[in-house]
Amino acid sequence: QVHLVESGGGLVQAGGSLRLSCAASGRTFGDYAMGWFRQAPGKDRDIVAAISRSGDNTYYADSVKGRFTVARDNAKNTVYLQMNSLKPEDTAVYYCAADQRPQLTIVVTTPDYWGQGTQVTVSS
Repeated sequence: QVHLVESGGGLVQAGGSLRLSCAASGRTFGDYAMGWFRQAPGKDRDIVAAISRSGDNTYYADSVKGRFTVARDNAKNTVYLQMNSLKPEDTAVYYCAADQRPQLTIVVTTPDYWGQGTQVTVSS
């Protein structure tokens, strides 16, 4: 089991930036591929970005490519999502996710563990 806690959400003007953090505990952080998902009201929970266990492979949804960057610091048991050039359509609850299975595609699609979510609201 791994416990995930997101932080860094808030209210920001369109065009601004936020940096989300996800702190992990309970298991060896380096054993987990990590992902970020988001869910807007009345919408499905969708993948935003993911990063492999070693940090050398990443995945981004088309809607955030060039604007968002995912990174991890295994020494701090933390994964980050740097969000730049934010748009109102980025407004959602953002969830951190983790999976111990080695393939990045697994955390992109069906991660085993979830954080509680943090609200990101982008005003126009």
